[in-house]
Amino acid sequence: MERQDDLAQIVAHKTVTRFVDAVRTKGYVTPTMYKEFNEELASTGNLFEVEMVHEHKLYIPVYRDPANPNTFEGKYVTDFSNFYTDDIMKVLFPNTTESLQSQNRRYLLEVGDFFTVTIKNKNRTPATHMKDMFLASNTGDNTKIFVPYGGMVINEDN
Repeated sequence: MERQDDLAQIVAHKTVTRFVDAVRTKGYVTPTMYKEFNEELASTGNLFEVEMVHEHKLYIPVYRDPANPNTFEGKYVTDFSNFYTDDIMKVLFPNTTESLQSQNRRYLLEVGDFFTVTIKNKNRTPATHMKDMFLASNTGDNTKIFVPYGGMVINEDN
């Protein structure tokens, strides 16, 4: 059973890496990409909690007096605006009848943004069940499969 968990970890890692790298290379997420990602994760026989984070890079000009545009100091401060799974899902799966291929259902990112996906299993794996049975205990945390992965968006194929 432990070996089964190890194989599920390997499949999950490969799946997350492939999905994130595709998003970073294309500069967007489509409903089809997300559905295929979830189908591959489901092939492990586990249920996963998926967390996506999009960090959009912002360049904020520096002014001595923010009310006066003539006081621009020629400098910019870099900051990030974060968007999370719920924000992304509202774009991918809106409450409309548009097809999955609709351009309106693409979640767009820009070069220089960061995209991260973290998954962890929600269910108790067979190995956890067996361990608890043999040790007559209850493993408090079900997490056996945990994969964080992300990076900078390097292209925009719009």
